Amino acid sequence: MIKEKLLARLEELGGEGPKRSLGQNFLISEIVIERIIKAVQRNLEAEIIEVGPGLGSLTDELIGLKKPMKLIELDRKFVDYWTTRSKEEGVKIEVIEGDALQLDWKPLFSSDKAVLVSNLPYQISSSLLVERSLEPYQISTMILMFQKEVAQRIAAEASNKEYGFLTVIAQNFWRIDLLCECAPRDYYPAPNVASRVLIFKNLNDPLDSRQRNEFLKFVKAGFSHRRKLLYNNLRGQYFSSRNLSEDLLISAFEKSQISPKARAEELSPEKFRELFANSKG
Repeated sequence: MIKEKLLARLEELGGEGPKRSLGQNFLISEIVIERIIKAVQRNLEAEIIEVGPGLGSLTDELIGLKKPMKLIELDRKFVDYWTTRSKEEGVKIEVIEGDALQLDWKPLFSSDKAVLVSNLPYQISSSLLVERSLEPYQISTMILMFQKEVAQRIAAEASNKEYGFLTVIAQNFWRIDLLCECAPRDYYPAPNVASRVLIFKNLNDPLDSRQRNEFLKFVKAGFSHRRKLLYNNLRGQYFSSRNLSEDLLISAFEKSQISPKARAEELSPEKFRELFANSKG
């Protein structure tokens, strides 16, 4: 039913199929859409921001919630379609043309809270998560789709082979829960991989944007060479580039009670944060 409606809409817009270059795999599962909408309904005090509405299987249901919405869309034909729809619907919809990774997000927020929803193109999913983690604006909740392997990395535990830089950044700033699994048949066209929808609840961490970006560089340095010791990675990739003394690095490890023989994947997200704080002297 949803697939037929989307194909009819695509025909109406000129018949051009999904663009692989933009990672367009349109969600067609009623069950997955229903679960996402129910999760959004638990945040009805917030305005809604959707990245990549595309043909709108999810957007149609979000409009039904009668909440102010902002749609961020890169494909011109969909920008035109949703701009026209925004004039027809009894809800305030603002359509923003552009790349979600290039936009200045700060002006987007018109209320104290926002919920970000997206069936993310796989190629931008990790980058969008990191960027929204580094800019502590008014996003209280994110409900986002990821390739299953990426979702596993985000939710991994320390000392797991999937644990890494993305895990530490995400888990320091969000409480993360699995909403549902998605099979390739839940999309048109069907991708070659399975997906997961994750819910991110903002932990309201006190670090500002500048401090978060510095933490990002610290964690990236820690994981820069997974086979090397964390101490050596930080000394070579982070401390030396900032002309920080090795004595400070030694002190940070001692204060954090971390062995100089530890590797980055052995530290929990909280321990990484503690080491970062102690590295400030």
